[in-house]
Amino acid sequence: MTTINLNSQTCLGFVGLGSIGLPIASNLLKASFLLKVHTRSRTAETSKELKGALACASSKEVAEGCDVLLICVTDDDAVEEVLFGPEGAESALKPGKIVIDLSTISPTKAKSFARRLASKNVVYIDAPVTGGTEGAKAGTLTFFVGANEDFLRKITFILKAIGTSFYAFGSVGKGQEVKAINQILVAGSYIAVAEAIALGEALSLPMDMVVDALQKGAASSWALVHRSKSMLKDVYPLGFKLQLHHKDLMIALRTAEESGLLLPITSKVKELEGKLIDEGYKNEDVSVLKRSIQRKT
Repeated sequence: MTTINLNSQTCLGFVGLGSIGLPIASNLLKASFLLKVHTRSRTAETSKELKGALACASSKEVAEGCDVLLICVTDDDAVEEVLFGPEGAESALKPGKIVIDLSTISPTKAKSFARRLASKNVVYIDAPVTGGTEGAKAGTLTFFVGANEDFLRKITFILKAIGTSFYAFGSVGKGQEVKAINQILVAGSYIAVAEAIALGEALSLPMDMVVDALQKGAASSWALVHRSKSMLKDVYPLGFKLQLHHKDLMIALRTAEESGLLLPITSKVKELEGKLIDEGYKNEDVSVLKRSIQRKT
């Protein structure tokens, strides 16, 4: 296998410039990496945040000549298209190159992609992130990395440009398994905050004061701190799309089922999210779960 000398002049490719991917790519550019970018719509490639990056017409073009390819797209099928589609990166990746997949996909697919790329001596690792658009913009994301500590150390200088916490979980697919657990916790905390706020409102409590008080005690959570105001205003600026979290819960539930577990609370939240999606809220932030809480008639 060819050895790559990774340094600040490493050429990075980045595919997927959505609400998370665009600020990640921007932070890589700010860190002075040579950056090639592509996204399916092509629109974000010319964003002012990416001034200085080379816009490419396809994933294949991004991969040509780059040392490390980062992917941040929506699901299993999207990653497969980026890597192995008609204009996919696989045909342009040379032996010894590295693919870092920031997407949230199924552990099974991550392992499959790794095997397929290993046949041509290309390293694939799953490194899903958490922290939402806020973390992506601030460069404070947390990474769940499907690799060993030695490999994590090799790529940390890249990840430090876009995050602050990095955890190696040993092998490909393990990062996605941890992300599944993360999304289960997100589901539980968001719906708990939604129900708590709904009850407080029904009791006509001074909710700004209630939220402030709750944040000082055992009931505090990321969702309470960062999403309670949105729920109180009934306005849901995008942090993480409901539709994407719903997809993540399906992955989590399938992973649990394969492990012989049934997760009733997570299943219920998935059901509530499905109804909200059917009502047209798929592109709202996950905190729109507040609208699933109904008054007794």
